[in-house]
Amino acid sequence: MEREKIVREMQYKLAVKLLEVMVSSGFLLPEEYEKIDVLNRETFSPELAEVYS
Repeated sequence: MEREKIVREMQYKLAVKLLEVMVSSGFLLPEEYEKIDVLNRETFSPELAEVYS
C-alpha cells in the first residue's frame, strides 16, 4: 500500500511540473493551470494534497 501512495505522489508531482512548463511556454494560462491542478489532485489523491492547495 505504501508503494501506491508514493507512486501517486510522484505522478502528481510530474503532472505539476508538466503544467508549469506549459504555463511558462504560453500553452496554458495560469487560470487554466489552477483548474487542471484541482482535477489532478482529485485524480492522483496525493497524500500532501492539503499542502498543495
